[in-house]
Amino acid sequence: MGTITKGIRQLLRFGLLEARCCAFAVALVGGIAVSGRLPELPIARYDLLLLYGIALAVLARKVGWDSARDTAVITCCHLVGLLFELVKVQMGSWSYPEDALTKIGGVPLYSGFMYAAVGSYLCRAWRLFDLRLTGYRPRLMAVLAVAVYVNFFSHHWLPDARWVLAALVLCATAGTWVRFRVGEQDHRMPLALSFVLIGFFLWVAENVATYAGAWSYPDQLGGWQPVSLAKFGAWALLITVTFVPAAAAARRSLSPGRATAGSRS
Repeated sequence: MGTITKGIRQLLRFGLLEARCCAFAVALVGGIAVSGRLPELPIARYDLLLLYGIALAVLARKVGWDSARDTAVITCCHLVGLLFELVKVQMGSWSYPEDALTKIGGVPLYSGFMYAAVGSYLCRAWRLFDLRLTGYRPRLMAVLAVAVYVNFFSHHWLPDARWVLAALVLCATAGTWVRFRVGEQDHRMPLALSFVLIGFFLWVAENVATYAGAWSYPDQLGGWQPVSLAKFGAWALLITVTFVPAAAAARRSLSPGRATAGSRS
C-alpha cells in the first residue's frame, strides 16, 4: 500500500505542476470560449481577444509566471506563429470568418497568442519540473526545426517531406532524454515521446478552440466537426519549432558548466 500511496501522491503532484504550466494556455482558451457566448459588444470578438491576450501576457510577467527571458521566447513564438497563420490562411488551410479591425491578410493578430501559449507552457515546465536534457543535439535540432517550419509552407507547392522530417527528428533525438523532477523524485522520458504527448494535448486543445470558434477548418464552416487526427501528427512535429528556442533560452540561463552538460553538437 505504501508504494501505491506514494505513486498516487506523485501523480497528483505531477498533475498540479502540469496545471501550473498550462495556466496561460488554459486562461487563453477559456477566454476564447467565453467570448463566443458574450452578448453583442461594441468591439469585435477578435479585437477583444487581442486585448485579452495582451493583458494575460502582462499579468503573467507581473505575477512571475514568466521571466524576462520567457517573455522573449514567447514573443518569438507569437511572431513565428503569426507568419505561419498568414501563409496557411492565404492557402485556405483554415480561416477566421469573423470581422475585426486587427486582421491582416485574413488573420487576426490575437492568433499569435495560441503559439505564445505553447511557448509559455515549455518555459514554465522547464522551471517547475527542473527539466534537464541529456544527449541533446542543439545544432542539429535547430536545423530540423527550421526544415519542419519551412515544409509546412512549401508542401503547398513542393512534395510534402513531413514523414522524412519525422524520421530525421526520431534519429536526431535517439538517445536524448528529458529528465524532470516531481517533488523529490527524478523521472525521465525520451524526448521524442515528449513531442508525441505534447502534440496529442495540442490536438485536444485544438478541438476545444475550434469548437469555441477560435478559427475554422474548411470542413467546419457548415458546423463543427472534430479536428482530423492527422493534425495530431502535425503538432507532434511542429512542436520542435517551439521547443528549440525554449531549450536554447534555458541553456543560456544556466551556469556554463551545467548548460553544456549532456549536450552534443
